[in-house]
Amino acid sequence: MEDKDRYAIGQQDFKTLRKDDAFYVDKTSFVEKIARSRTKYYFLARPRRFGKSLFLSTLRYFFEGRRELFKGLYIDSIDWDWQQYPVLHLDLNTDKFAEQGVLDSVLDNLFKEWEAKYGVVEKAENLSSRFRNIIKEAHEKTGRQVVILVDEYDKPLVGNLNSDENFEHYRKKLASIYSNFKSSAEHIKLVFLTGVSRFSKLSVFSDLNNINDISFDDEFADVCGITEVELLGIFKEGINRLSREYNVSYDKVCARLKKNYDGYRFSPAGSDIYNPWSVLNCLQKGRIGNYWNATGAATIVAETLRDADIDIEQTLNADWDLDDLAGLDLLNADPTALLYQAGYLTIAEYDMEENTVRMKIPNEEVRKGLFKDLLSAYLKPKKGTVKTIMDGIVKGITSGTPEIMMRSLDAYFAGIPYDLKVENENNFHNIFYVLATLIGIDAKAEVHTSCGRIDLLIETTKFIYIIELKFNSTPEEALRQIEEKGYARQFATDSRILFRIGVNFSSESRRIESWKIES
Repeated sequence: MEDKDRYAIGQQDFKTLRKDDAFYVDKTSFVEKIARSRTKYYFLARPRRFGKSLFLSTLRYFFEGRRELFKGLYIDSIDWDWQQYPVLHLDLNTDKFAEQGVLDSVLDNLFKEWEAKYGVVEKAENLSSRFRNIIKEAHEKTGRQVVILVDEYDKPLVGNLNSDENFEHYRKKLASIYSNFKSSAEHIKLVFLTGVSRFSKLSVFSDLNNINDISFDDEFADVCGITEVELLGIFKEGINRLSREYNVSYDKVCARLKKNYDGYRFSPAGSDIYNPWSVLNCLQKGRIGNYWNATGAATIVAETLRDADIDIEQTLNADWDLDDLAGLDLLNADPTALLYQAGYLTIAEYDMEENTVRMKIPNEEVRKGLFKDLLSAYLKPKKGTVKTIMDGIVKGITSGTPEIMMRSLDAYFAGIPYDLKVENENNFHNIFYVLATLIGIDAKAEVHTSCGRIDLLIETTKFIYIIELKFNSTPEEALRQIEEKGYARQFATDSRILFRIGVNFSSESRRIESWKIES
């Protein structure tokens, strides 16, 4: 089998992956930790496409005693009796749960299968009681406690965040199912749940107060995803193939992979993690591209940020108390919760003294995808116009001709459809920041000085642009503020050419009404 055929893109079944001799990043040391622990209940949150389902599948076949599947892996070398436990694998990632009856149908099909397998004679009327009977009978028929694995426990909730009625229906339904974890504890060896979010305040686990959330634990930081050691050790030939495809050195390819797909960090002392979905797609296709963004969610996240009326730059570089971050609930109004749990923000730095973490966008792939969707959320540009306008903005900034930049920006704002309003000054500032970031310019919004805050500061090797943005005012008023606040003083000894630009945006016409440039 050729190297490029061993990338099992999207394969979440451990047995199939092993039998097909596909690449597998050995995570079985974490299986041992869980198997040897006295902890009975686990929860792990990770973004989508990060290997949660594959890890649950690995746990499944381990507890089913399928040693032949683990030949050559770490856990095959340890002293273990490889006993066979009854495993109930509840996969909620199979449907969108748009209607209230979907979960009942999914559970009914699973329960019928398990009832037949373990000879459940007593037929209960409701799903929760049926589940309780299955757990009890599986234990009594096999003589071994039950292992329960729940994949995407929160899928019905996440899919109904915008439907109060459906959300409450599924919350109650899931709470009744999950209540069996405590009431049937004597029959259970292990419960392991995965998801992308937390719903701690919604009583989904009202009776289960001893669940071990390992989402932020250093010990389990790289249970999902690919570390740099794993990347260079397992996928060396794939990297070499990329090197030949692009006709660049092995080291340059590694640096590009790191820039595009690395940067995730899920605990205070955890190592950087590569996005497994993007890495596998890149190496299999032999092309460095944006793969994770294509799997969805960025558009919803971008529109949520737009509607939240927040300062995007500050949100994307937020500081959080670690305990507060660990306790975030997806229903929390703070957009940082959504960004972190959806995978658009990750831990950048940890301050032990303050017990705080600084957040960041993990890598270039995520940055490009998020900012492109942010731009569309704010402006909805017409197809084919973006590149032309972007080229004009870049040309104006890099050549020291801000008039060209402003005319291009004016053309961009002129394309705003009537059903999308730039209703306030904050959104206006956000649009400028998103545009500048997308075109790769060193742009900073809301830059603090001793006398105030510069709305937008853009720097190149030859030029400096101090831009003051006004909403329903005049460009002269904007320039007056630059002068009175002394925004240019810090660059007094700088040899670069400095431009002061005052811009006025009209909420009525929803365009850049006028601007004035001084150098």
